Amino acid sequence: MIDGDGTPKQTRNSSKKIIALAALAGIAAGALGVYVMERPSGNIVAGVASTDQCSLKTEAAKSLDGLATGAVAAMRGADTPQSMASLSFMAPDGKPARLSDFKGKTLLVNLWATWCAPCREEMPALDALAAKKNGADFEVVTINIDTGDAEKPQAFMTEIGVKSLPLYRDATMGVFNDLKRKNLAFGLPVTMLVDKDGCQVAAMNGPADWSGEDAVRLIDAAKKL
Repeated sequence: MIDGDGTPKQTRNSSKKIIALAALAGIAAGALGVYVMERPSGNIVAGVASTDQCSLKTEAAKSLDGLATGAVAAMRGADTPQSMASLSFMAPDGKPARLSDFKGKTLLVNLWATWCAPCREEMPALDALAAKKNGADFEVVTINIDTGDAEKPQAFMTEIGVKSLPLYRDATMGVFNDLKRKNLAFGLPVTMLVDKDGCQVAAMNGPADWSGEDAVRLIDAAKKL
């Protein structure tokens, strides 16, 4: 059904639901703190040279604040950009992967789990963004942190019809715990913008509607950093 302003009613309702979940996630995070148990991390701390390179991008990162509006208004430019190049996880083929494998691309990195209701709600929007924007200079990288094997997250992605998001995984939750130690992750979902040099230039906790023009404008700006 189409509303009077030409917006499909289903899309409008989905966006409202995501925004409501984001608000609830923020309240829950404030009341309960981190709700994912910390476990040992297998990730490697970034080297000094990479960190120094990223720290020079503070002004550019903060410029994203004014561009994060509407559905992605919770995204904030990094006060001190940090290197994410060494974050490690598993590729869809089961082989080890790192964010450094994507060097040269701006990345929207999203951590999610099947037991996280807001994560499940925003996954179709992330898939739509990937279908629209993935290419030589940008990629959506969603990393599942369910423990155990890939059966449950793969079944969920198949059920909702994900077409453009490969199943990257970290069953050790090392990625989440590394971001927690860097004061970037307080719950799920957590999303970062990582520039072409592997520097985290913005981050947010909670879900968002990544399928619309608000997200596209922000990503296009981040690609220019």
